[in-house]
Amino acid sequence: MRSPKLPSLSRRGFCLCCVGAAASAASGWLSPRQAYAEARGIVSLIKDSAAVSPIVTHKLRNNITVLEGSGGNIAVLTGPDGKVLIDAGIRVSRPQLTKALADLGADPVTHLVNTHWHFDHADGNEWLHAAGAKIIAQENTRKHLAEVQRVEDWDYNFLPLGAGGIPSEVFADSRELKLNGTSIGLKYYGPAHTDSDISVTFAEANIIHVADMFWNGIYPFIDYSTGGSIDGMIAACDANLAAMDKDTIVIAGHGKPVGNKAEFQAFRDMLVGIRDNVARLKKEGRTRDETVAAKPTAAFDAIWGQFVIDPGFFTRLVYQGV
Repeated sequence: MRSPKLPSLSRRGFCLCCVGAAASAASGWLSPRQAYAEARGIVSLIKDSAAVSPIVTHKLRNNITVLEGSGGNIAVLTGPDGKVLIDAGIRVSRPQLTKALADLGADPVTHLVNTHWHFDHADGNEWLHAAGAKIIAQENTRKHLAEVQRVEDWDYNFLPLGAGGIPSEVFADSRELKLNGTSIGLKYYGPAHTDSDISVTFAEANIIHVADMFWNGIYPFIDYSTGGSIDGMIAACDANLAAMDKDTIVIAGHGKPVGNKAEFQAFRDMLVGIRDNVARLKKEGRTRDETVAAKPTAAFDAIWGQFVIDPGFFTRLVYQGV
């Protein structure tokens, strides 16, 4: 089966891309529709691919680096207070991540911030905690990681992490850290991609990691099973945009890892455009399948619809939330 066209997007840039990489070796690419129909296998395929995928390093400014290749994009701040990680990736990537972190210097990992609970961002919590990291997260992240959590769209039940992987320090709305001479702001804007998403701002560097509130160049997944919503995604985008300027470096959760305010604005505008189109069709009485058939994403598909979450699947996600 022919693989999807990926004009400028690394396959490492989106965790579900691993479905294609793992499946192609045996039987060719899974289409998006087939991939989700085989949802019980998605997590295993992602982990299988993460176990062998290389880690690509993107050095930014003020000792901040992005590591791409283990699920969600990981930010690392280095310095005398030790390495500060934003997200943990997938645990089977430990050998590659260990090497990538060592290449950034000998300082130990001392702090880990989870941007939300999904396994491709928090599955590495336990080994990083064992390596010395204190884990910090929004309170809903700890709740989800500490209990069995089902994601309906993946038809998958995630087991709780071990005690070492559960965040030991949580907050409700915001938290401020001062590490390695950098002011780090953690901010929760309410349910968005899930009900636990936070952004992480490195003030002096003018860098913000918005994680899965931004999928740079591809349609996003919205996890309604744990409180996500299309309106919440848009509201979080608006709040994050208000904290940016034209020089802000924006780290995305998936897709092209390093972006800017203009790209994030384009992502937000795409969400609004599709949300409004789908809401209008639903208000007219169209069923979900009729709405998909009407192609409310057509104006955006050439840019955003070329990956695993295809236009039909994203339309169904939006329809659920309007």
